Amino acid sequence: MSSETVTTDANRIKEVTLSLLQRVLPEKRPFAVRLWDGTLLPATLPSITGEPATTLVLRDETTLGVMLQLPLDLNMGEAYLRGEVEIEGNIETVFGLLEQASLRLSPLDWIGLAKEAMTLRRRRDSSPSALAAKMSGRKHSRDRDRQAITHHYDLSNRFYKLWLDERMVYSCGYFPDGNETLDEAQAAKLDLICRKLQLKPGERLLDIGCGWGGLVSYAAEHYGVSALGVTLSERQLDLARARVQSAGLADRVELALQDYRDLSGTFDKIVSVGMAEHVGGVNLAVYFQTAWNHLKPDGLMLNHAISQGPIRSMSDKRIMSGEFMRRYVFPDGEIIPVWQSLKEAEAVGFELRDVEDWREHYAKTLRCWVQNLETYWDDAVAEVGLERARLWRLYLSACAHQFAYARLAVHQALLAKPGPNGHVTLPASRAGLYHRV
Repeated sequence: MSSETVTTDANRIKEVTLSLLQRVLPEKRPFAVRLWDGTLLPATLPSITGEPATTLVLRDETTLGVMLQLPLDLNMGEAYLRGEVEIEGNIETVFGLLEQASLRLSPLDWIGLAKEAMTLRRRRDSSPSALAAKMSGRKHSRDRDRQAITHHYDLSNRFYKLWLDERMVYSCGYFPDGNETLDEAQAAKLDLICRKLQLKPGERLLDIGCGWGGLVSYAAEHYGVSALGVTLSERQLDLARARVQSAGLADRVELALQDYRDLSGTFDKIVSVGMAEHVGGVNLAVYFQTAWNHLKPDGLMLNHAISQGPIRSMSDKRIMSGEFMRRYVFPDGEIIPVWQSLKEAEAVGFELRDVEDWREHYAKTLRCWVQNLETYWDDAVAEVGLERARLWRLYLSACAHQFAYARLAVHQALLAKPGPNGHVTLPASRAGLYHRV
């Protein structure tokens, strides 16, 4: 092949790439794009955060051809994991690209772009990354649910310690003033949950999906309850028990490796934070019925779960499938609309007494986690490897964007199991809930 032919092919590839980018990129964007040969398409808006402009880097002439294959979320995500595309700067900035493109481009437009982008591809191994979850058995069976939890949570306690707060609370923080640190926001969240549940000394609390034991420990220490926390993660359980022992709370806090469907005993109050997303729509009725069966009359349950936001993502599954998240991050995870969760709760007899959306709080929490991950990046890579660290950088940043743009929400629902004659012990006003910690 002559040098002239090579040059011609290179020019054609670059022309196709620039043509595709022109149609996909928003005209006004706070990030730049740099091609493999150094060609720069500069940002056309100032950085939202005041930081240096973020740059999306296409590593070679085939990168865009890979990224624009359908479904977009899976192929773009895997290209990032492999390092074929880099994002220098604030990753969240780039997610607005798809937000704006989805307003201009129809599903047929995306299909056409994918076909045209095929001309940029060369034959390569397109098998999933080794990081993909390996699941077996019936979806949402006990065994498969444990596999899903193991994939996500049994990664490395030290890795999670790098970017979570001091209590290792892996759920949305609460920023009532907006300027709290992550540690303060998580303490504020735990305290507000305890107040919503009206916890009193001597009561028995159940935490379904207790994580590293932050909530049960806080409730035992500050509200005098005895608590049982259950999890399906062996690594979480080991560290949670060590932390409970170190805090001198072993006489009041019990932790167990147990499925929520295998619970025994009764409780004055029940809490579930960030666990219902693993239950699945098919088991929601079982989940709430189980909680009902183990809650005393005149008891309260607080269910805190991610839900669908008011702004729907691209509905065509050929374009945005959700497969990247299911394959690499939360296997079998399901985001249930809040109305569906509440319908199932009410169907077993629960009365809805309060519901609150914290989605802006979750966007802020996720940004704190991303900042911490970036701060301890070298340690994170040493602990879990570069590709997995990149996965978590992408996942946390993507979620921050989804909550900020109202694609996702997170609702706290306070549910009551009425006692004799329909009695529920709650204050007449919610005003007392919102005093400072």
